[in-house]
Amino acid sequence: MKNHKYKVVVLSDLKEATENSLKSTISLVRNLGADIKFFHVKKPTDVVKRDSQLSTFRTINEQHNITTKHIENLIKSVSKTYDVNIDYSHAFGNVKNEIQDYLNEHQPDIVVLGKRKIKTMGLIGDSITKFVLKAHKGTILVVGNENTLDPDIDLSIGVLNSNGLNNNESLVNDLLLQSQKPLKAFKVINQGQEQEKVEITSNNKVVEYVFERNDNTISNLSKYLLKSNVNLLYLSRVSKEKDGLKKSDLKDVIEKLEIPILLSGESNTLN
Repeated sequence: MKNHKYKVVVLSDLKEATENSLKSTISLVRNLGADIKFFHVKKPTDVVKRDSQLSTFRTINEQHNITTKHIENLIKSVSKTYDVNIDYSHAFGNVKNEIQDYLNEHQPDIVVLGKRKIKTMGLIGDSITKFVLKAHKGTILVVGNENTLDPDIDLSIGVLNSNGLNNNESLVNDLLLQSQKPLKAFKVINQGQEQEKVEITSNNKVVEYVFERNDNTISNLSKYLLKSNVNLLYLSRVSKEKDGLKKSDLKDVIEKLEIPILLSGESNTLN
């Protein structure tokens, strides 16, 4: 295993998926050793609604105290339950700029994002999710409101469209060693395409599931993931020309799959 702690940053809008994001983060890395940080950004326009400069300063100070207390209560509850230390901070400013500065400063191995239900249009903000996918060089964990990771339940990892896992992906290899056996490998292929054998660079036995690409592929995949008791799906962002799952499918995969998704780092970025 990696001989130093993984650095994890949980980005949150302090809305409905926040506690699930924290619990899933703890579940993912609690046996690996990790330094977990929590970061929230609030736009000034969400805070300042008064006209005078004095009122503006007073409002910002009030909101700073309210937000700090809110985060403290949330973090303390989760930290106490699972005996994990989590550092936390927040800022007022341009959300993308503040996130970029925070990531540049802390250089995390893993960034955790929450997502809302599809009917409320996606993640912590579709544009923010898209921004983080481009800005962060490492692994990204996307967590929704249902079927989240539970620190008290072992990981059961599935891999999607990965013909092989790079030995340099230390995080994934460390997680595979902890995953329930056998490993489930899911593959989306084009109609009529010959299926290649899935090779996983671990000692796990592999059960393969193959789906031909059609309009219902992602919905069918989501159902099989739940039936197969997979609670974390690893998705390599490598896209080969012959693959049935394309770069353009990534948004649908993130939004429609009902379990947490672990997206590979930039070394395996989609073409």
